[in-house]
Amino acid sequence: MNEEDIKQALIKKALGFESDEIIEEYVSDENGKPLLSKRKITKKINPPDLNALRFLLEQSNSDDDFTHMTDEQLIAEKNRLLQLLKDKEVDDNEN
Repeated sequence: MNEEDIKQALIKKALGFESDEIIEEYVSDENGKPLLSKRKITKKINPPDLNALRFLLEQSNSDDDFTHMTDEQLIAEKNRLLQLLKDKEVDDNEN
């Protein structure tokens, strides 16, 4: 399994899914070999898992780190944040 397979499995568990549950019964024939006598297939609904969903949300928030950004993107983000701070200061001073 690679990282993408694990992520897809986690998403599936977080969102919920349907699966088939197979129950088989065997009997022995006259030679003692097992023979399939009954097979029951039922659809099973697996509800969303809140722990898996919480983990995915935490991981998506940690993706907001700035290690993957270029220098230009970092400068633009810095300027955006400084502007937000200035705007907040102006709003606070007016009130």
